[in-house]
Amino acid sequence: MDGTAWLPCPKRFFLPVRVLSRLFRCTFLTALRQAAVQERLSLQGQCQRWQSPPAWRQFLTTLQQTEWVVYAKPPLPGPQRVLRYLARYTHRVAITNRRLLACADGQVTFRWKDYQRGNRQRLMTLDAVEFLRRLLLHVLPRGFQRMRSYGFCAHGQRKVKLPLCRQLLGQVPLPPEETTPAVNAVATASTSHPRSDGCPVCRVGRMQVQETWFAQRTAQDVLRPVLVCDTS
Repeated sequence: MDGTAWLPCPKRFFLPVRVLSRLFRCTFLTALRQAAVQERLSLQGQCQRWQSPPAWRQFLTTLQQTEWVVYAKPPLPGPQRVLRYLARYTHRVAITNRRLLACADGQVTFRWKDYQRGNRQRLMTLDAVEFLRRLLLHVLPRGFQRMRSYGFCAHGQRKVKLPLCRQLLGQVPLPPEETTPAVNAVATASTSHPRSDGCPVCRVGRMQVQETWFAQRTAQDVLRPVLVCDTS
């Protein structure tokens, strides 16, 4: 605890599942209550029975008393397996291109796996609008992070904590990254002589404007500034 020794966790312990379950429930219900107070919820269809305040409070009470299920798998053997497993969720869309079979007459046909019947491959055809609706359900809300580092891997602590962990585990410190003289020369030139057309991201390359588009202004947005779309 004081940074002088590495304390391994028990072999049968991976994550506090019950703590995570109640933390996720509290976070979700807090956001749900805030959305209701700010009138950002649209209760349609079967959800109309919760429009009255007593029914809504009873609904939230039921959710608060329900134990959420958090499934935490044990760690995979080896870093390669871990990266391969996480890459399926962090660097992949909801459906791969090879599963899309046809798109014609306003309908999309794709292949899906039926887990209830022995993982059999089946085909499904949906209206294009319905297909897009289901696809967009997998798009994260604005400001929601797909990956979040925690503990000694957190962004504000890893520069100090990671070397300390390697020292306590008896690992050899990693050598500093080496760069070629050409890269150093370009970086030095770009920092010593800043250009107005330099790339705002890498601070090394030169940005070349290919074309500038201006949005059409209507009577409703005359007072709004012109939107400039830089395609460089």
